[in-house]
Amino acid sequence: MLEWKQQWNGQYALLIKGARRIGKSTLVEEFAKREYKSYILIDFSKKNKKIASLFDDISDLDFFFLQLQQETGVVLHNRQSVIVFDEVQDFPPARQAIKHLVKDGRYDYIETGSLISIRRNVQNILIPSEEMKMDLHPLDFEEFLWAIGQENGLTTLKQFYEKKLPLSAAHRKTMRDLRLYMLVGGMPQAVDAYIKHNNMQAVDKVKRQIIQLYDDDFMKLDSSGRASLIFKNIPSQLNSNASRYKIKTAIDARRTDNVDLIVSEMRESMVVNLSYHITDPNVGLGMHKLMDAYKMFMVDTGLFVTLAFWDKSFAENIIYNKLLSDKLEANLGYVYENLVAQMLTAAGNELFYYTFPTETGNKNYEIDFLLSRGKKIVPLEVKSSGYKSHKSLDAFCEKYSSRIGNRILLYTKDYQKDQQTACLPIYFTPFL
Repeated sequence: MLEWKQQWNGQYALLIKGARRIGKSTLVEEFAKREYKSYILIDFSKKNKKIASLFDDISDLDFFFLQLQQETGVVLHNRQSVIVFDEVQDFPPARQAIKHLVKDGRYDYIETGSLISIRRNVQNILIPSEEMKMDLHPLDFEEFLWAIGQENGLTTLKQFYEKKLPLSAAHRKTMRDLRLYMLVGGMPQAVDAYIKHNNMQAVDKVKRQIIQLYDDDFMKLDSSGRASLIFKNIPSQLNSNASRYKIKTAIDARRTDNVDLIVSEMRESMVVNLSYHITDPNVGLGMHKLMDAYKMFMVDTGLFVTLAFWDKSFAENIIYNKLLSDKLEANLGYVYENLVAQMLTAAGNELFYYTFPTETGNKNYEIDFLLSRGKKIVPLEVKSSGYKSHKSLDAFCEKYSSRIGNRILLYTKDYQKDQQTACLPIYFTPFL
């Protein structure tokens, strides 16, 4: 955000997108307090009719700013003030006005947007080209460590990764921190609840409130309830080990019309991450993705843990106890897969995977994630425990040997090399 302010000096507004309760408003207001002489924050979710009426006519910007200052009691200073349009999707005329406000040049502008999809609320307005977009994700692992008082974050871990060294005695503690991150997640309210109460039941209660909020929003997005069902079935779909999200098993097979649009809007809401099946594992992975074949992950693994046992009480959510005691069974390994998807996304990667038939043809090999690095591709296989068997990774690397860079197994043990395969602890994922 500071880079945007310094580099562009008012030439573009900044649009920060992210799911609800992910901390956009808090982040933007803190930035405004630190970096500007004054600021005005307009929360369009509160429906202030007087301020909304100011956007009816912005032909005279001198009068517009005069009224805005009078209404808010804030004095604006030329090139030293910022105006924040919070939850801008709730009031499209404000977003349309950005073009003229930016051209005027007196002040900076930051917009925030979340569910429901911004796109749905801008069908009848001119989208400004004077916007620079930035995605806000849940706290990543390093930010979580900062929050719980570990100021060193991932600095030391990165040195071990770069030198390809095992952590030895420090591995156990790092995995314990990672499992704690998986349970709490990166939603600011959940992290805050953990810090204040040191109680997982209090954290789970906060996460349930966030999930219910998302579910309510999905009902607004699609009143038939299909978006809600697709969302709630994410854990069971991953647990089924299917090669894709099977829409017809999540919702009534007769109700699949327009479901592609629903899924697209769910992805744009940033509550879910989609990993697309590719047809050809080669550089330029995005050119080979199948839009109708994908896996769906939760944007936050902490929310995923709660959603997986949504219909049970906190005490019956076995993932909490098993992760805390480091006894997660293999059939719950999809929790780690969701974590890797979250970590890769937070680091700026698009998600892709690949399946191909075994020699007998009655089953498929599957590469959980594929990264494109330079002129090579990097296959990733995720294991929730041991490393002795990685048949899919071996078969893939043999089949496409000329295209392979590093071959990586992500798992819960310390770093080691298994012939040509680098076996990396999952907490190294952000560095890939």
